[in-house]
Amino acid sequence: MSDNELHYDNQVIHFLEDMWGDGFLSPGGAEEATLVVEGLDLRGKTVLDIGSGSGAIAVLLAGTLGAKKVIGIDVEEPVVNEARQRAAAAGLSDRIDIQLVEPGPFPFPENSFDIVYSKDSIIHIPDKETLSRDVYRVLRPGGWFAASDWLISHDNTPSPEMQDYITAEDLDFAMASPGRYTRALADVGFSQISLRNRNPWYREVAAGELNRLTGPERSKLEQAHGETFIADQVSTWSKMMPVLKSGEHCPHHIRGQKPS
Repeated sequence: MSDNELHYDNQVIHFLEDMWGDGFLSPGGAEEATLVVEGLDLRGKTVLDIGSGSGAIAVLLAGTLGAKKVIGIDVEEPVVNEARQRAAAAGLSDRIDIQLVEPGPFPFPENSFDIVYSKDSIIHIPDKETLSRDVYRVLRPGGWFAASDWLISHDNTPSPEMQDYITAEDLDFAMASPGRYTRALADVGFSQISLRNRNPWYREVAAGELNRLTGPERSKLEQAHGETFIADQVSTWSKMMPVLKSGEHCPHHIRGQKPS
């Protein structure tokens, strides 16, 4: 899972939560996180949450969506600490286990989970093929992989605009194409593979986020996070908008089932 370099320190965590909601480190908050598992019944299920961040999604999975057990894993201690505190505050520590793990294979035996979930974190895992194989391994027969990830629309070298945006993010983004994801999942045996392009949705959402960063709310954000930090975010969002508009940057929902 990426490397051990710390990307999500407390400043970044609190800024992203200001943008996307308490405990959420990616766009769309609870509504978008729930759409990732739309149509799947989590009640009584055991769920692995890859890249559990600061814990709001684990609480959503166990609380609102009724999962029996959620094991959240992340490679960075600040978000793990936040997630553990959030689970405790929600009274769900008995059903949510947040683990700090090393990058690499999942530390779980075969057939451990009914659902493997991830919300915009596997972008930090370059090898989608090995990821797909490991997800398949830890899923029980009949179980589902349900994830959201930030994709690039093609398998070629990123355009100069896309490379400028990826460099500005400075988060070790390892984007894959929809075709590569489909092949990776199919090659290890997944069935009922589906990908849903969320670019039209996020294109509009991101424009609103940029308006927040540059409009009347900017001074409040600067007071909370610092003028230089917010200026850097404005630059990043400004570089993201053209590649969202072109469709080269295309967040997707990804799903596949391990056959029974």
